[in-house]
Amino acid sequence: MSVSVNSRRSRLRSALAVVLTVLVVLPTAVLFLRVLNENKTQRDETALKQKGIEYLAELAPLISALAESQSSSLQGVTQEPAALTAAVARVQGVDATLGGELDTTSRWSGLKEKIGRLPGVTGTAGDVYEAHVEVGDLALELYGAVRENSKLNQDAQSDIWFLQETVTVNMPEAVTHVSRMGDLANMLAAAKNNQRAPLQVQFGAEVLAVEESVAELTDNLQAAAEDTDSSTLASNTVNNLDSFRRGVEAANRGANIGQAPDVSILVTAQSTLTNALKALATVLLKEMSTLLDERIDELDYRRAEAWVMLVVSIVLLTVAAFWTRVRTVRAGRETASESGRDVSVQGDNPPGFAGGGFGGQPAWER
Repeated sequence: MSVSVNSRRSRLRSALAVVLTVLVVLPTAVLFLRVLNENKTQRDETALKQKGIEYLAELAPLISALAESQSSSLQGVTQEPAALTAAVARVQGVDATLGGELDTTSRWSGLKEKIGRLPGVTGTAGDVYEAHVEVGDLALELYGAVRENSKLNQDAQSDIWFLQETVTVNMPEAVTHVSRMGDLANMLAAAKNNQRAPLQVQFGAEVLAVEESVAELTDNLQAAAEDTDSSTLASNTVNNLDSFRRGVEAANRGANIGQAPDVSILVTAQSTLTNALKALATVLLKEMSTLLDERIDELDYRRAEAWVMLVVSIVLLTVAAFWTRVRTVRAGRETASESGRDVSVQGDNPPGFAGGGFGGQPAWER
């Protein structure tokens, strides 16, 4: 009976050890899978944002090229500028690669078609200008689509958010409005008296739009520089931002609000601003890409750390289970051995007999 009870106890201990091991392993595995799934989600989102930056790098020259096309068309040039042809080809290439993931292909196809029609636009200067304004607005909307579909505008990291706002909103808008401001100044200079009033209103609106874009751009860059771990962001943007500001100051002088705008100053300012913004866009996109690369490295480290912790946990649990099993088996053997000795002693000295007689005495002594 003693052996049977001890055997049941041994089996109970083994079963309890298995249950406890499962109760520890299961939550550990669930936690690991959650960490791994969250890590994968963050990696996928970061990779999508990097693709957005890659698209933006090819899109930036298009805005400047459209500005050049607008100015040349208003001067009577019907041939598409070489810069615009090259810019369209670059965007077409990146959209063929990334357009499906960023959901931009349909929008880009429509914009590309309208760009192709620009050389054939005829009519007054106002007609040509409005055709280019429509295309320019579509280009700005494409910027917005890339920004939203790549989730750059949802990034929780402060410096990246301010940088993407600068690159995808403030800068293309500034280039577009400066271009329109300069071209409207030219149109004002050539307009008849009865045509000047509406052009003056449009010109004033573009001047205000430039000022607003520049103010937001400056604020966003300052906010990014104040809250970043990048050691190169501030130094890389200083020179280009200074050049940009000088262009803005020149544009304001050329606008000459309240009087006739100085076209020559505006043309020079437009060129300065465009070059400064192109250089600034390159710098900021590189900074954003570097910050996202660092995030990927950190996520790689966390994933490797999670795998290491899982392996260590499994090893420790295996060792603990093996040790518990060994102890259980050893305890069972010791109990069985002790039970065997008890049975042996009881067989040699049955109850009621001690030393060969009753009451512990030999029969001849009673």
